[in-house]
Amino acid sequence: MRFLAIDFGEQRTGLAIGDNSTRIVSPAGVVESGKLDEQLRVIGDVIDEHGADALVVGLPLNMDGTEGPRAHVTRDFAARLGERFGLAVHLVDERLSSDIADEKMSRSGLTHKGKKQRRDALAAATILERFLDTLEF
Repeated sequence: MRFLAIDFGEQRTGLAIGDNSTRIVSPAGVVESGKLDEQLRVIGDVIDEHGADALVVGLPLNMDGTEGPRAHVTRDFAARLGERFGLAVHLVDERLSSDIADEKMSRSGLTHKGKKQRRDALAAATILERFLDTLEF
């Protein structure tokens, strides 16, 4: 089964693709727009291109595990994704996924701008790796 992971953001939304049989996860790009219609269009294109069977959306929880306002916005976004694309949507705790992405890029030699452009896709990959780790085979 192929999964598309989404690190939903106000300005940039990271995407990553992977599957449960190989457990290989790859960043699939960043939507550089805060406009919902544009985000949904690009997500639809990636679903079609990679044949995603289900979606995994990072749920931004507070460090104590509670949900704040951004988590509610993300839940609404996830519901829209499910309705729009007719796919199952799994919500996964995304705490520290951006920090992990930053750590992965710390010795990359990329400029600040280069890191910024890749950070959200790497965060989405981290979210998908977490999700795949929860699946039993």
